[in-house]
Amino acid sequence: MGAQLASFITHYGYIAVFSLIFAQELGVPNPVPNEAILLFAGSLAAIGTLSFPLVFLAAVGADFIGTSILFFFFFVFRRLLSRRPPKWFPINAERLQKLADLIARRDQWGIFLGRLIPYLRGYASVAAGFLEIPPRIFIPVVFLSAVVWSGGYVLVGYLLGPRVEHFLGYFGGVQQAFVVILVVFVLFFVVRHLYRYLKGRNGKRGTQVP
Repeated sequence: MGAQLASFITHYGYIAVFSLIFAQELGVPNPVPNEAILLFAGSLAAIGTLSFPLVFLAAVGADFIGTSILFFFFFVFRRLLSRRPPKWFPINAERLQKLADLIARRDQWGIFLGRLIPYLRGYASVAAGFLEIPPRIFIPVVFLSAVVWSGGYVLVGYLLGPRVEHFLGYFGGVQQAFVVILVVFVLFFVVRHLYRYLKGRNGKRGTQVP
């Protein structure tokens, strides 16, 4: 992370964290990944420069609000954009189709999983908007993903404390490891949900009178 950006986050605190995460969730490019910003913000909370609860809320809020605006934009203007996609359109047809297939196969958990995949997180919200996923399904799932992803990185930065500067130099490996942990968590949650569903369904069949 550059010294100027680190100084900006340290000086402006929660506003800096919120604005940087919010901008990237809207698709505004930033040379520093959100994950590095979240780790650094968490480390500032560990040394007492910032409050951990407030950093956590700023990060999760920026993630949730930013990606929700992106979703609603494409949800509302889907038909217009599909007819004449502008040059700034952030996703090609092939990538959109892959995300659409993922969401179609797993419903809301497809959105959740898509929001945990680096470089595809924002596209998942775009795809959900294009597929006209009902907001009542999208909103709770994307809030949960914000808590797990953005909140998770803040927590890791908090636990690492001052050592986070060392880990930021090897951020690619740290990011991949964190993604693996999240994917395992998601798979466990999905399998458990499916097991309970099938168990309940079989139980109902067993109680039926022939």
